[in-house]
Amino acid sequence: MQYGSADRPDTLRGLYESVYLPQAMHDEILRGGRRFTGLDAYRQADWFTVSALRQPGDPLLAAVLDVGEASVIQLAREIGVPRVLMDERKGRRVAREVYGLDVMGTARLLTDAKEAHLVANVGELLQQMRGAGYWIHSRIMEAAMKAAKE
Repeated sequence: MQYGSADRPDTLRGLYESVYLPQAMHDEILRGGRRFTGLDAYRQADWFTVSALRQPGDPLLAAVLDVGEASVIQLAREIGVPRVLMDERKGRRVAREVYGLDVMGTARLLTDAKEAHLVANVGELLQQMRGAGYWIHSRIMEAAMKAAKE
């Protein structure tokens, strides 16, 4: 589960009653070190439910996705969560088309957060993410800002 605006994990908390994170993704975030701009905020967000996978991963997932995306899909399947947050294109396609999950990206999360009055400006946050090295296609940014009425 990638959350590009991780310096604002409170946005997730404001939108969802529960947020689950596979142990592999949690470890990946913590290994991100200084490159991960929101590491301090993430460490302070003690309301994430970090879970180890109970079953071996689907071989398809391991063959086509990295450990983070594969573990997000596997955990969603294990605990019966219908929606995942994922920005990586291949992972989104596999989650949606193979496993029937509802997939949303960070841009959609931010537009939902603006609608809920949790953030003031989606475009500004997306620009900050880009400035921190997070790749976001210009069309995605434009669509998000249009949806956010910016």
